[in-house]
Amino acid sequence: MHRRVITFSRNAFLPLTTVCQNRCGYCCFRTPVREGCIMPPGEVIRTLESSAALGCTEALFTFGERPGAVPGFSEILGRLGYADFLDYLYDLSLAAIDRDLLPHTNAGILSYEELDRFREVNASMGLMLETTADVIAHRDSPGKDPVVRIEMIENAGKLSIPFTTGILVGIGETIEDREESFEVIRNLHARYGHIQEVIVQNFCPKPGTPMEDFPVPGTEELCATISLAREILPSDVAVQIPPNLADAAHLVGCGVNDLGGVSPLTIDYVNPEHPWPQIEELKRVAGDAELRERLCIYPQYIEKGWYSPLLEPLIQQLTEKIAAPAGGSGA
Repeated sequence: MHRRVITFSRNAFLPLTTVCQNRCGYCCFRTPVREGCIMPPGEVIRTLESSAALGCTEALFTFGERPGAVPGFSEILGRLGYADFLDYLYDLSLAAIDRDLLPHTNAGILSYEELDRFREVNASMGLMLETTADVIAHRDSPGKDPVVRIEMIENAGKLSIPFTTGILVGIGETIEDREESFEVIRNLHARYGHIQEVIVQNFCPKPGTPMEDFPVPGTEELCATISLAREILPSDVAVQIPPNLADAAHLVGCGVNDLGGVSPLTIDYVNPEHPWPQIEELKRVAGDAELRERLCIYPQYIEKGWYSPLLEPLIQQLTEKIAAPAGGSGA
């Protein structure tokens, strides 16, 4: 009988800006436009180089959705020499590749054309579906319209982009809503085959947000949701939990087979009060399973050649690196 495998990746978490057009009821990441609201290129480069030196293979670029739509942002961006924030992201993606890190971008809503452009410099991309339900938490967030998010996930499939999505548990949705969300993801994957992982992420209340007093989903509720995901999703789609947000050691037994990206250098800027576990802790979480390092693009998509020619040499180099004895053991 084969030993069960739990995977993870080592990444650098790079929050390029916290300015966002959405106003989600649970979010403490979003901030107003102000001086210093954009991560400067020098800091990005230093973070990339330090992370690569620590063995990271992924540059996780994330930021608020459509920051250029927020008044005053473009003026600050212009001081960096850019008229469009996505041009800044493109250049930083190239900088990551030059430093032996594969870019993975969570940019919020992107058009088909924008996805096509960033496919050239990203090994994988992502967008949380969050929920198919109409919830109060998204009342002031145009980018959280489920129809808009499903369309982007579908466009990523049309472009053969290895893709990460997922749901948020505890933001006002029902168990039936969660089931519907998983079914939507399953159906998109059945059509395009591009969903490499689905994150089941629990809501964590943040002080000072409209939802600071909302009840927190318990471990058993999360376990039931993970089991539901595993039941609905095909076996080639990984079910992931963020190991810093819940009782990961317990939830691994509910059907989780991936622990996402963890960083030896950068914090979780979306949940700064929850530090990343380091590799020894991940081994404990995995229990009797084998903890195995992976890249942000899963092996089946490497085998299919779902990446741009620009990324091929680095993907081959990093695949060999994590397959070596030191990397392959997750040590």
